[in-house]
Amino acid sequence: MFDKKTIFITGGTGSFGKAFTRKILEDFNPLRIVIFSRDEFKQHLMMKDPFFSKHQDKIRYLIGDVRDKERLKLAFQMEIDILIHAAALKQVETSEYNPFETVKTNVLGAQNLIELAIQKKIKKIIALSTDKAASPTNLYGATKLVSDKLFVNANNYGSISKFAVVRYGNVFNSRGSVVEVFRSMKEKNIFKVTDKKMTRFNITLDQSIEFVIKSLKNMFGGEIFVPKIPSYKLTDLVKAISNNGKIKIVGIRPGEKLHEEMVTSSDSLNCYELNDQFIILPLSFKFLKWNIKNFLNKYKTSKPKKCREGFSYNSVENKNFLRIKEIQKLLKKY
Repeated sequence: MFDKKTIFITGGTGSFGKAFTRKILEDFNPLRIVIFSRDEFKQHLMMKDPFFSKHQDKIRYLIGDVRDKERLKLAFQMEIDILIHAAALKQVETSEYNPFETVKTNVLGAQNLIELAIQKKIKKIIALSTDKAASPTNLYGATKLVSDKLFVNANNYGSISKFAVVRYGNVFNSRGSVVEVFRSMKEKNIFKVTDKKMTRFNITLDQSIEFVIKSLKNMFGGEIFVPKIPSYKLTDLVKAISNNGKIKIVGIRPGEKLHEEMVTSSDSLNCYELNDQFIILPLSFKFLKWNIKNFLNKYKTSKPKKCREGFSYNSVENKNFLRIKEIQKLLKKY
C-alpha cells in the first residue's frame, strides 16, 4: 500500500509523525514522505536524527500551518497518494484559555485540508482523533468532534478522495500525558491525583501506528475506527511508579472527565464490534458508494456484530484493565 507512494503527514514532527515515518521507512519502500509542520526547530532535530538522515532522499520537510490554505495549496502541488492528518492543538488547558486559536487549527485547518484534498484528488485521507471527541466536556474535545464530523461527511461530495477517522485514547508516556506528569512527581513522592476513581484508556505509540496502517488498508470512507485497548486506574499508575507514593487529591480540573469514552450511546446506533475494534459507520449511506452488505462481507472473518442500542465503550466499564505489574512493564519499555 505504501510502496512507491507519496505520504503527506501534517504535524509530522510530533510523536506520532516521527514514529509513523520510521515505521514506513523500515517496512516499506515509499517514493516520498512529506513532513509538514510549523516548528522549524523540530524539523531540524528530525533531520539530524541518525535514522532519518540515512533516508533523507525519501523525506521532504515543509514548513507550514494547516490554518494557511494558500501554503497548503502550494504544498499539495506534488502528487500525494495518502494524507495523514495529525496536526492539532491538543492540550486541554491551553485550548480552554486560547479558544479561537484552537478552533482555527482543529476546525478551520481540517476544512482547509478536506477542500484541497478533494481538489487534488488525494485517494486516502485519515484524520487522527481522540477519546475526548466523544461526548466532549472541553473545547479541545469539541473541536475534534467537529473535525471528525467534517472528515466523515467529506465523503458525501462523491469525489475519488476517501476520508476516515481513527479515534483512540491516551498514548502511553506521550508528551504531556499523565504518565509523564506522574513521573515528574516521583522525586518528591507526592502524586497529585484529581480523583481516586478516575480511569483512562491506554494505547502505546507502536499500537497506534499499527492501527492507523490497518485502518488505511481497510477503509471504504466515512468510518470512525476505534481500537479495543485496555484501561487503567490512575491510582494503579501511581503504585506502578512508586510503591509508597503519597496521593494528594486535588479535584477534577475544568473540562476533565472522570472516565473517558470512545463509543457513545448515540454512536451505538450505527456501530459494529469486531474482534479487535469497533467501527462507527456514517449514518448517510445514501451518499456513499458502499453499503452495509459490502462492509459485512469485507470484515466477515472478524464476524462483525451490531452493537446494542445504548452501548457505550468507556474506560470504567471496559473489560480489559491493566494490572500494576503490566503498567510497570510499560514504564520500563517507554
